[in-house]
Order: sequence, then C-alpha cells, then structure tokens
Amino acid sequence: MPQVRAPIRVDLGHEELRLDKEALASVLADLPTDAPVVALIHGYSFMPDFPGQCPHQHILSLNPSILDRKAISWPRHLHLDGHRGLALACGWPARGSIWQVHRRASLAGRALADLANLVADMSPGRHLDVLCHSMGARVALSALPHSKPGAFGRMILLAAAETRAFAENVLASPSGREVKVINVATRENDIFDALFEWLVHGGRRTSIGQGLANALPNWRDLWIDRSETLAALSEMGHPIALPSDRISHWSPYLRPGIFGVYRALLNGALPFEALPSARPSRRWSHLLSRRRATYDFGQVHAETTA
Repeated sequence: MPQVRAPIRVDLGHEELRLDKEALASVLADLPTDAPVVALIHGYSFMPDFPGQCPHQHILSLNPSILDRKAISWPRHLHLDGHRGLALACGWPARGSIWQVHRRASLAGRALADLANLVADMSPGRHLDVLCHSMGARVALSALPHSKPGAFGRMILLAAAETRAFAENVLASPSGREVKVINVATRENDIFDALFEWLVHGGRRTSIGQGLANALPNWRDLWIDRSETLAALSEMGHPIALPSDRISHWSPYLRPGIFGVYRALLNGALPFEALPSARPSRRWSHLLSRRRATYDFGQVHAETTA
C-alpha cells in the first residue's frame, strides 16, 4: 500500500504565493494524469499558525489536532492521499472584521491564480480544481480573471459568501468561461447569506447562496436541502443525509454522505452535466418549516412535528 502523502501546504498571502515548489513538482511528476489536484480553501475566522484557528491543524489536515466538532479532514474524506489525488492545503489570513477579510480574500485570489498557473506549467495538460467554503469562495472566484484559460477545472463552492454580480462578472473572463462551478447551496444557510448581503453590501447585492439569477452553461446550483436533489443523487449512488438543523453554515461539509458527491465530481465519476437541477425553495422556508430531520443508525428520515 503506497504511503499516504500529507497535503502540500500553501499560503495565499497579500498577492503572494508561498509553498515548497520542489515538493509540488515531485508529487506532480508521480501523480497519475487523471488524478485530481485540488486546492482546499477555508473560510472566515481561520488563519495559518494562529493558535486554535490554524486551518492546517483543522479541516485542511489529514489528522486534525484541534478539538472541534467541525474539524473533519477534508483531504481524508476526499481521498486526496497523494496517489488518488493531491491536496493543496491553502491557508490565508481570514481573521479580523468581515470587511477586512472580504478585501483580503480578493488579494488571496490573485495568489491562487498564480498557483493554478504554476500547476499548469509544471504538469502541462493538468488543471487545478477547488473546494472551498464560505468566504473561500471569494478567493476562488477572484482568481479567475488572473489565471490562464483552462488553468482551473472544477470549483465546488460550499455555502459561498459571494454575490451574483461578482460571480457573473468573473465568469465572463477567459478563464471563467472554461471553469465548471458547482454552487452547493442550502436554506440552512439563509441567515448567513442575509448577514453577508447586509453587512458587506448594505443589502444592495444578492448572495449566490440564493442561486445564480442568470443561467450559465458552466454553472450548477446544487440545492442539498431539496428532496428532489437528494433523491436524484441517491439514485446515482450518492445518498446524503437530510438537513439536521434549521440553521447551519457548515452543513455542506458536515452532512453525512456529502463528501462522496464531491469525490465523484472531482474524479469524474459524477459528470457535471448529470447533476440534478431542482429549483430552490422559498427563502427562509427551511427556518420556518415544521419539519425536522432525524438520524437513526445511519438511516435518514424526516419527522413532522406537531
């Protein structure tokens, strides 16, 4: 059994990219041509080497050392062991006020573009995929206007903190027209979407957590709170648990079964075009619903409360 390789650490600073380029070149040279290379990008409140909030000891680690119910290993769940795929653990300074972090995210995006271009240069024909959460979506989308066309393959955005207008603008760039974006959304995140819209944009912009207003061929809204979506994914061999909370910003990576979908999207087993296209439910409908999800020995069902 090949030895599991730890993720390669990457720091996305203020327009500055820091990583061990020799280590990256060595792993890419040995990596199967069809194995995904995935940039994993955290969201708000994390900062590399910050005690208790270092992403490299939390979700970006193979073995998280921080005691937190949300500290599950993204690389391990995605099977990014350096052989079936390579994880690039991307940390960036996401602590401070929401306005400071919002500005830093766009700067980190320029460094992410440099990383994608570097991967393409080191391993011609290979592209960089992305899985990101919350404000990490701004990092990912901000990279598109600064990267070579084709440098990015798939971007999976989890509970993204970004606006429709910004997303549509960067997707009009040469690189943006070639990337495939999966926007994983759920009404469990409605409060966080509303706070982002009002705190950062004064209520003048709508979050992509509400779905993209204008249909684009390289964009899919994946509504994981919709029964139609869950039924379709289950039929394709990817059962996912029902929402367990009325409010959750972390459901897109804590929901049992969800990483199986992301693995399949990244390794090509689940084609982008095959994703279900259920329409979103009404905003706030999940928060106000009288239904709650329960779990019983791994079997998921819904109960209607009196």
